[in-house]
Amino acid sequence: MRRSFGNRQKLAILAAFGSAAMLISAFGFQAMGYAPCKLCLWQRWPHAIAFGIGLLFAFGMRQRFLALLGALAAATTGALGVYHAGVEQGWWIGPSTCTSKDISGLSSEELLNQILAAPLVRCDEIAWQFLGLSMASWNAILSFVLMAIWIAAFRARD
Repeated sequence: MRRSFGNRQKLAILAAFGSAAMLISAFGFQAMGYAPCKLCLWQRWPHAIAFGIGLLFAFGMRQRFLALLGALAAATTGALGVYHAGVEQGWWIGPSTCTSKDISGLSSEELLNQILAAPLVRCDEIAWQFLGLSMASWNAILSFVLMAIWIAAFRARD
């Protein structure tokens, strides 16, 4: 017997596969030598959750609240992308575990300790950009598009 998908399911599955595409892209960049920073890794988890929610829709769960959870996951990774892009641009300071600290007034011993404790991949450096936007910026933009699709899934009538 052939399964028929309603509008809500179609939109949720589309949004979920959008998150899967984002994850595949992130792992692809990592395979090409772009090691992820701490904030990059944080942005992956909500995409994985959104994909999992989409799988629930694909296997027949049709509860509207799941679409809201998908929208929340997409909004979370979008917000993390905005935060990360702001750290990259120097608009605000990122986590001390993945950004450099102010070195003015440090003794040579304190400066050496800061250098030795520095993460291998810093969150405040742009590793790659396209059309003037970093990966974190693209994640934010595309995640908010996915959030809109999840909201459309929530509002859809089957």
